[in-house]
Amino acid sequence: MFDAMRIKDGAVSWIREYFGQKGIGCCAVVGISGGKDSSVTAALCAEALGKDRVFGVLMPRGEQYDIDISRELVSILGIKHCVVNIKECADALLSSINATGLTMTRQAEVNTPARIRMATLYAVSAIVNGRVVNTCNMSEDWVGYSTKFGDSAGDLSPLANLTVTEVRAIGRELGLPPKIVDKVPEDGLSGLSDEENLGFTYAVLDRYIREGACGDPVVKEKIDTLHKQNLHKLQLMPCFEYKP
Repeated sequence: MFDAMRIKDGAVSWIREYFGQKGIGCCAVVGISGGKDSSVTAALCAEALGKDRVFGVLMPRGEQYDIDISRELVSILGIKHCVVNIKECADALLSSINATGLTMTRQAEVNTPARIRMATLYAVSAIVNGRVVNTCNMSEDWVGYSTKFGDSAGDLSPLANLTVTEVRAIGRELGLPPKIVDKVPEDGLSGLSDEENLGFTYAVLDRYIREGACGDPVVKEKIDTLHKQNLHKLQLMPCFEYKP
């Protein structure tokens, strides 16, 4: 049985220890999307460090239909925040690439804004003396549902070893509103939910990760294939070993 209170308290202590060793005097910089992962991450940081040492960055691309949830979250936590609209930057970069004659792909269109968001977080972090807190969870990372050098980047990752189901449980333990904790996961870029993109539910994935059980052999094969194909996102960059 997953003990949400114990794991929540452990994550809070871990964040506090990290900043006590590698971020003395720094604040936690968190990209706030309005989803459970960024909300739980920000709430954990606020409990660990105090609300004055957490800085939220809202990064819509143009008009974001659910940005009010992000605004509500920073209000609930009482943390400082800013809004950086990445539309002009993303559009300009993609347009410049198109102008070279290269044919734009769907993958480039979706991943590029995610990388711009990470660059934005590090720019803000440099201004406010912060450490960028990664918000990815284990379920997403397991099947590569993240952008390399985009939302997969960061200086510390409180949720990396927790599944979607477990993150939701911690969100409830933190007292976050159900509309945030139970919000349908989506990347905010492709126009589809995570589960629509993946082709299976997080409940199925989480059970497979934790118990090794999956009733559908087709889904099992797909999960295994995605995991193998995307291990490069979780591993250090291979380096040529120089031997003098």
